[in-house]
Amino acid sequence: MPVAMTSACLPYTPTDLPPAPPTPESLTYSLTLPAAPQSPAIVRAMIRTVLDAHGLADMADAVVQAASELVACACRFTTSPEVYVCLRYREEALRVVLYDAHPRHQHPRLAAACDARRRSALRLSACVVRACGGDWGFGDAREPGGGTRMWAVLPRKGARAYLVGGHANE
Repeated sequence: MPVAMTSACLPYTPTDLPPAPPTPESLTYSLTLPAAPQSPAIVRAMIRTVLDAHGLADMADAVVQAASELVACACRFTTSPEVYVCLRYREEALRVVLYDAHPRHQHPRLAAACDARRRSALRLSACVVRACGGDWGFGDAREPGGGTRMWAVLPRKGARAYLVGGHANE
């Protein structure tokens, strides 16, 4: 016997909800990328699109530069075929976090040498982040499976000044 369904029984459709335009505060994205030479270019395009959609296009130059370097470094160091990137906008700053599978070394000299190589690979990103008055670094990934976590935090005010004046804090 067929069951009569009322509209109250049916699941809602996306058209039932009012459209909410993207805002800076709603910016939260994550993406798994291949550990491949084309991944920094993919991230650059994605970041410009996302920042524009969320009304943060004025941050794009600084964020694209810093994130691109983080992705390139992660792809270079990872021991897996992929890397993971997260973008979040909170408290007037954009956080870019990269995870790669490269394990942190237990031997102190190996750890120091590896950290020096990674720091060297991130020189340009570090300069951009400092010029924007932000923070950056790397360390153990706290997620299951371990690896390395790298991050850059770029305040909107500094990133905007980076676009206008070339460098915010010089």
